[in-house]
Amino acid sequence: MAKSILTVDDSVSIRQMVGFALRGAGYDVIEAEDGQEGLDKARQMVVDMVLTDQNMPKMDGLTLIKTLRMLPAYQTVPILMLTTESSDSMKSQGRAAGATGWLVKPFDPQKLLEVVRKCIG
Repeated sequence: MAKSILTVDDSVSIRQMVGFALRGAGYDVIEAEDGQEGLDKARQMVVDMVLTDQNMPKMDGLTLIKTLRMLPAYQTVPILMLTTESSDSMKSQGRAAGATGWLVKPFDPQKLLEVVRKCIG
């Protein structure tokens, strides 16, 4: 059975690029367009990994991560930030919130797949 990855980003083009790379590598991809929708989908089904943007309407990525980490099913699930934010301050906030890793946009699809494989195989 394929591993499932929830991608949360308000940019349609980013969701399409991420989804194309992940599906091409054999992963099941569930998409959400903002943090609130991502949280709702994560509560409906437990996924193997979450990829989230930071700057989104309704709920930002850090709030999504903090909220997911409070759910027993998501305490150990890898959560990666995929965002334009690259400051050390934002990265440390991400680590404090419970992010497993950080990738900066624009991203290299091969690098994304390397990181995903390291986290979930």
